[in-house]
Amino acid sequence: MIAFSLRQSWVIGLVVLFVALFVITRFIQPAYGARDFASLTQAALPYAFAVAAQTVIVLAGGIDLSIAAMMAVTSVTAALLMKDQSAASALYAVPLVLAFGFALGALNGILITISRVPDIVVTLAMMFVLQGVALLILPSPGGGAADWLKALVVGSLSVPGIPESVSAWIPHALLLVVIAVCVVWIPLKRSQLGLSIYAIGSSELAAFRSGVPVARTRILAYGIGGIFAALGGLTLTMSTGIGAPIPGPYLLASVAAVVLGGVALTGGRGGLVGPIVAVFVLRLVRTDLTLLSVDPNVTTIIEGVIMVTVVMFGALLAMQARST
Repeated sequence: MIAFSLRQSWVIGLVVLFVALFVITRFIQPAYGARDFASLTQAALPYAFAVAAQTVIVLAGGIDLSIAAMMAVTSVTAALLMKDQSAASALYAVPLVLAFGFALGALNGILITISRVPDIVVTLAMMFVLQGVALLILPSPGGGAADWLKALVVGSLSVPGIPESVSAWIPHALLLVVIAVCVVWIPLKRSQLGLSIYAIGSSELAAFRSGVPVARTRILAYGIGGIFAALGGLTLTMSTGIGAPIPGPYLLASVAAVVLGGVALTGGRGGLVGPIVAVFVLRLVRTDLTLLSVDPNVTTIIEGVIMVTVVMFGALLAMQARST
């Protein structure tokens, strides 16, 4: 138990920080309750999947600047596939969108591997390409989403035998994140592919000499990041009922949450739980600023300063790690 606590000390610290912020939130607004927490979780959902996508790629020693644009593409694709369709059609739309996200992510990995151009350059170019693709698919917000899909992110858990006062604090959106992490991340981390991702992130040369297929691992890492980005795009459509072709503010937020979550920008160190907790920390900070009636423009500035500071701190640690 002590060894586990030491290994997860950063995550535990983030959880403690979140609880402290929550107490501050209740102090600022005593009426803040389960419904407000559910709204916070629903708003954080796309950010959580964006940071999950970025985390897998950063662990492999890369970075993806096209994640927000990828989320926009998958969001409008899902909205278009489900527009005026039956509820059953969503059963086919969801796996198609996830496969599309994997293909887009893997394409990034293939371009980086073949061209040997730095990932920051390739994904920046792909960001502009995908922004254009999103507008071609759906020039303006529109489309639709199945009602049962929208219900997956709205409201809270209701289970016979569990008091409503307790189940109300378990939002559907939070359950969706937990299920996605359990289904995708836990098996991945314990698999040979997961070990290979950590290996090439720690030292690509050492991984190559150990027999790790570096190129294939990098491509699959970007592909898995694409799946998480597609989940983020789907949740955008599920939350609003339409697809929006304009990328949201998920890129810098994902990088900031990755660093705040304890993942090394140099790769090979960290996990997924910390960055996701960091997302909720950052969203709760925004909530507190709103409850304090801080001007929205000032709130945006404060958020930006926090994110830039966190990213710069992570970059400084990465530089120090390289020098040692």
